[in-house]
Amino acid sequence: MRLDHEFTVPAPIGEVWQAVVDPERVAPCMPGATLTKVEGDKFSGTVKVKLGPISLLYKGNGEFLEKDDAAHKVTIKASGKDSRGAGTAAATVTLTLTETDGGTHGAVATDLSITGKPAQFGRGLISEVGGKILDTFAGCLSGKLAPAASPAPSPVAAEPTPEPTSTTEPVAKPAPAVKPAPTTAEINTDPKPAAASSDRPPLRSVPAAPETEAIDLLDYAGQSVLKRVAPVLLGIAAVVGLVAIIRALRK
Repeated sequence: MRLDHEFTVPAPIGEVWQAVVDPERVAPCMPGATLTKVEGDKFSGTVKVKLGPISLLYKGNGEFLEKDDAAHKVTIKASGKDSRGAGTAAATVTLTLTETDGGTHGAVATDLSITGKPAQFGRGLISEVGGKILDTFAGCLSGKLAPAASPAPSPVAAEPTPEPTSTTEPVAKPAPAVKPAPTTAEINTDPKPAAASSDRPPLRSVPAAPETEAIDLLDYAGQSVLKRVAPVLLGIAAVVGLVAIIRALRK
């Protein structure tokens, strides 16, 4: 399914761009996400998801397919699988940033394929939930990129007036110590030249992050689910009330 969303961050486009192409800066702002490994343009991580009382843990990989610095456009392909084998998710996400008055506008186009329990939401509800998740992401990113308030300058204490010193004979300073010449053993302990670096991108093991709270999809879609379920609940209540009235008349 194709999903389109937008968000705005009150920060310069250059700062937002540097953040969105850095997995270690972006991951903490995605609800439920934890980054575990980065290797060049590839990365791995997990996403915790809750559907009310049901908990799911998706483990997956992602890769930057395109990074256009001039157009501020990035394309990411990611896929994951529930650790219990209950479902899969795969997406190709294209993010394009444009400069606006006082901030940066982001347009997100997502080609999503999802199976398992989250697929029961349907396209409309998934799109709505995705928009709310992006709003949470944008708010977190705004907080990280907001300029820190500079601390107020501390008052400069007045320098004390130096007291007059008595005239005394100058004290002779000791001669500097002469450093002994290096021995032959010390001269021959130069480190070996570093080996030539390979073409493979460096593998970075991301430091263990604090326990990430799962993203509860029902929290994001609560009102929408209630609107859809409310007519059914009213119908059930009406039937139950009618049955109670019939039983009372028979007595």
